[in-house]
Amino acid sequence: MSEAAVCRAASMPGVQRPKGSRRVTTMASNGSRSKVSREPRRQLNNRPAWITVDGGATDSDCAVVDVSPGGAKIVTEVEFDVKDRLALTLLADHSKRHACEVVWRRGKTYGLKFIVAEAPVEADAEPVSAA
Repeated sequence: MSEAAVCRAASMPGVQRPKGSRRVTTMASNGSRSKVSREPRRQLNNRPAWITVDGGATDSDCAVVDVSPGGAKIVTEVEFDVKDRLALTLLADHSKRHACEVVWRRGKTYGLKFIVAEAPVEADAEPVSAA
């Protein structure tokens, strides 16, 4: 029996492979690969930043490893759990705080997702019609 026949037979239900044979899996490719698009990242090399929790009651230091339009990676001594929310200030002389949610944690390193505030929808607003 040829090796190809053995492989086909081994993949059929109820058929056992001959002793000493190995299962070989091959993957066909047409040569074209799609590139996974990722957000651009800015390496900040542990730049100092500040975390605010409890609605501004507690400020703590952290270091920003990198930041992208969707979030940031930080290192801090403060312990957070996944799904915790906090505010991140990237510049000392800037009062803008980015609302964040912790999405992953590895030791003292955290992945944060920036939370985009949605505009409130008025209950009495009339639907816009195409005229």
